[in-house]
Amino acid sequence: MNPVSWRNVKSWNCVGCGMCCKDYHVVLNFAEWISIIKNFGEGAIARAPGRLLLGKQNNGNCFFLNHLGNTPSCGLQHAKPLACKIWPFKVFDEPKFGDECQALYVYRDRKFYVYVDPSCTGLHQGKPTIDFKFKILPEFIDVALGLRQNQYYSTSKTRMPVSYTHLRAHE
Repeated sequence: MNPVSWRNVKSWNCVGCGMCCKDYHVVLNFAEWISIIKNFGEGAIARAPGRLLLGKQNNGNCFFLNHLGNTPSCGLQHAKPLACKIWPFKVFDEPKFGDECQALYVYRDRKFYVYVDPSCTGLHQGKPTIDFKFKILPEFIDVALGLRQNQYYSTSKTRMPVSYTHLRAHE
């Protein structure tokens, strides 16, 4: 990843392409790793030196990536790991890449350094919009800090089709 600072991002919205579920290794914290093993078994995780990861399917996709027709969907939607919730954003307490002034974002009287993976197809580069600066970024930071569980601005607006077979089963 060659990240860009948030000040170079005009706007972002998840387009539900599933690229993040195909091209990346998701690092888990210990609690996430234990929960996934407990609920899905050891086949759902992977290990690498010094890292706990979500597992991959034989085709390289995330273990939990499903498709409803051509629409990718997450089998962990109800319990996504933090890394998935905040991708393509990275939130740090200190600068990590390039010009620190470009990445600095003051929020809740704290300094954060926010970077974005420019390979995300929902990213639009340019001067940040008001919504991006004051709605999307704060929500990502709140999620990264564990202050917010539900996401509105920082998640896909794609709606999954209703399964009428499922509805009929409950009639």
